[in-house]
Amino acid sequence: MPLSSPEAGLTVYLVGGALRDQLLGLPVKERDWVVVGATPTELIQRGFKQVGKDFPVFLHPFTSEEYALARTERKTGPGYYGFEIHADPQVTLEEDLIRRDLTVNAMAQSLDGVLVDPFGGKQDLERRLLRHVSPAFVEDPVRILRVARFAARYERLGFQVAEETSTLMQQMVQNGEVNALVPERVWAELVKALGEEKPWRFFEVLRTCGALAKLFPEINALWGVPQPEKYHAEVDTGAHAMLVLRQATRLSPLPLVRFAALTHDLGKADSPPNQWPSHVGHEERGVHRVQELCKRYRVPREYHDLAMLVARWHTHCHRIGGSRPHTQLKVLESLDAFRRPERFEQFLIACESDARGRLGKEEAPYPQAQQMRDLLKAASSVPTEPLVQAGLTGKAFAEALKEKRIEAIRS
Repeated sequence: MPLSSPEAGLTVYLVGGALRDQLLGLPVKERDWVVVGATPTELIQRGFKQVGKDFPVFLHPFTSEEYALARTERKTGPGYYGFEIHADPQVTLEEDLIRRDLTVNAMAQSLDGVLVDPFGGKQDLERRLLRHVSPAFVEDPVRILRVARFAARYERLGFQVAEETSTLMQQMVQNGEVNALVPERVWAELVKALGEEKPWRFFEVLRTCGALAKLFPEINALWGVPQPEKYHAEVDTGAHAMLVLRQATRLSPLPLVRFAALTHDLGKADSPPNQWPSHVGHEERGVHRVQELCKRYRVPREYHDLAMLVARWHTHCHRIGGSRPHTQLKVLESLDAFRRPERFEQFLIACESDARGRLGKEEAPYPQAQQMRDLLKAASSVPTEPLVQAGLTGKAFAEALKEKRIEAIRS
């Protein structure tokens, strides 16, 4: 290494996800480093730029990669922020690694390629196990979400949550540790999970340890609620929700669309049991459930709005071919399809995911999507200039345009 490089002479190790994915033979997106035996002043003098206030992390002056001083953590209070950080030149590499969540994330590699693996992370990679490093795992409830997210990411490679880690997660939930999670962090982990290759695993892992009922009771409540077997061979509404999420993952890479698909049937959990397996009116009830979930986690507006639209109008989309022109136009207007064509397409993908999210229907065609597009195209083709030239304004203009659009749809 050239002596002119800022890290020359420092004891530096590659750590975290970069090393984990490198050992798995996966593409490495960004690299994180830990520096042992140095002080903040020393790094700053070498040109590193300190970022953050909670613990000493620095950006490399040339690569902008993160270099963190080896540190220890001590639990001082509940939740994600209840930690005291201690960074000191005397902190060893092993002391830094033992504070990490999973063994597969608690490895380090020196600049000359020597692997440091005090907790068996490489073996767990080979065994395809997500296993906690130490009993200190229980001190940070975010780790429950991270384990579930890693399960979603590495499902295709055959990774499973270690039995002892799953048991520990259950104990954390029973002890109320997840109650201290801040909304922003839960939402951040959820969005990341929805962007993974197998996002349904995230919810399955949370359900197994009991965290789903605490964090997302609207989703958890779907299990045990039956649907008509004639239309849903899977019967259970929770199973259906996971099948819909699978289809949404096939059809769209956007967490936005996947979230809307996931939450489309939340209202079925509130259907009167004496009416099961029927769910008349679940659309309106679903709107209320979506609102509750989005308010609790301060969900961004675009996620909230699309999820609300899908919850309210998905059954209208399924039956659009048998609707009257007046109703068809009402659906388009309610979706704001004329002004928001991109969101309209996202709505159609979520609806198609719902239709295909049933056992035996995974490859079924969904002509309703094209029917909806054709209806929008027909209604949008109505020229407004003749109405303006006729002197129509305000309510009279809107009513005349509506009638013309209905005529165009009817034809």
